[in-house]
Amino acid sequence: MIERGGNALPHPATLFALLAAAVVVLSAVAAAFGVDATHPATGERITVVSLLSVSGLHRMLTGLVTNYTGFAPLGTVLVAMLGLAVAEGSGLMGAALRLLVISAPRRLLTFAIVFAGVMSNTGGEIGYVLLLPLAALIFMAVGRHPIAGLAAAFAGVSGGYSANLLLGTLDPLLAGLSEEAARIVDPGYRVNPACNYYFMAGSAFFIAGAGTLVTERIVIPRLGRYEGDAAEAERSIEPLSAAERRGLIAALAVLAAFTAVLLWGTVPEGGFLRDPDTGGLLRSPFMSGIVVLIFAGGALSGIAYGVAAGTVRSDTDVVKAMSKSMETLAVYLVLIFFAAQFVAFFNWTNLGLIMAIKGAEALRAMNLGTVPLLLALVFASAAANMFMGSASAKWAVMAPVFVPMLMFLGYTPELTQAAYRVGDSVTNVISPMMSYFALIVAFMQRYDRHVGIGTVVATMLPYSLAFLVCWTLLLMVWVLLDLPLGPGAGLYLQGL
Repeated sequence: MIERGGNALPHPATLFALLAAAVVVLSAVAAAFGVDATHPATGERITVVSLLSVSGLHRMLTGLVTNYTGFAPLGTVLVAMLGLAVAEGSGLMGAALRLLVISAPRRLLTFAIVFAGVMSNTGGEIGYVLLLPLAALIFMAVGRHPIAGLAAAFAGVSGGYSANLLLGTLDPLLAGLSEEAARIVDPGYRVNPACNYYFMAGSAFFIAGAGTLVTERIVIPRLGRYEGDAAEAERSIEPLSAAERRGLIAALAVLAAFTAVLLWGTVPEGGFLRDPDTGGLLRSPFMSGIVVLIFAGGALSGIAYGVAAGTVRSDTDVVKAMSKSMETLAVYLVLIFFAAQFVAFFNWTNLGLIMAIKGAEALRAMNLGTVPLLLALVFASAAANMFMGSASAKWAVMAPVFVPMLMFLGYTPELTQAAYRVGDSVTNVISPMMSYFALIVAFMQRYDRHVGIGTVVATMLPYSLAFLVCWTLLLMVWVLLDLPLGPGAGLYLQGL
């Protein structure tokens, strides 16, 4: 029903255009009625900005192009795909996938893909453009529906966004906001960026397990047999030729050298890829430039493979591979233009911010008990994620309300932050406000041209529900067992 209803909507590009127009009209109506809210952190009065005005018209006219060119996923996708296109066009990606399929036990493929998606979040959001298309090809290579592989990877990358065995760029960002909120009650309180590490590291395995079960028991049976290019699937599992093996050895050697350079720049305390001011890695040029490194690694290894295997004979072959990759992104480039306008208009009007503030205030007024309040926070952040895609923006609004409230009840800011991160992650896969949602539609349309927003939401909804139940139960068990959330981060406060 969800798929039919969603796909009955206009083309995704048209839908985003209509939504952008609706935001313009809604902003004028809300502004006329004086809809506003008070920001809990700054005390600032937030009002709706009408775009159906002269100043709004000017802003739309002057911002339309920069909305598109400045949309964060656009540059990430294009730059990463250029490098990966060389690896794919030279044959490196296909040979490596065949080797993986031939060597790996098939029973572990789904778990490995979901878990790889969870782990990819350490490098920012590159998992969307790197892992998703690879997972689809892997599933097709073993005779399964490629959309099921894509869905499994998407579930790990996006639905398990906060879970990881390593710290990522989101950890210090959220910790800083939690610390500021905690200082409303205790001016000297400090929140460690690793304050949720134990809980998030343990969550990684639960999310991977839940994603595997949903893929195997629900998604694969629902999608059925793939009726695409059977010859391509057969080619993908043929034994490697001597030329392909030479190419893989050459690519492995180049990647080893490339990795050695990266380790040289990141492992030593004074490494040239570390933050020059703090010496850390989280906000270093290494983390900020991860997309460029993916581009370089893909291009260099692809060229090395092509030269050794005889598939790349000149620079023209490299450029052709890059050009072909851009052709496959044509639908995405159209979709993202209208999606970028919708997101920008929604932010300009303050509608999303006001909706989040009002929702947080309503929950506070309910005067719930501690455990129900934690559950309410999980559900509130999950619901807010449907309107505001940014994890830090939502937490900037919700932290000043929930962190002090639970501190007075005797619970640490670290626990409140963990509850927020659970809810913030689980609805990513069904939220059209998620920056990469249009890319997922485009990826799925490679294998089924009839795919629309309804198909994506219907396919991913079981993951969202399973992650919500599994992760919330894990949080409750963690609280009942009084386990530390991270280094020096307990559940209860003393002296308040």
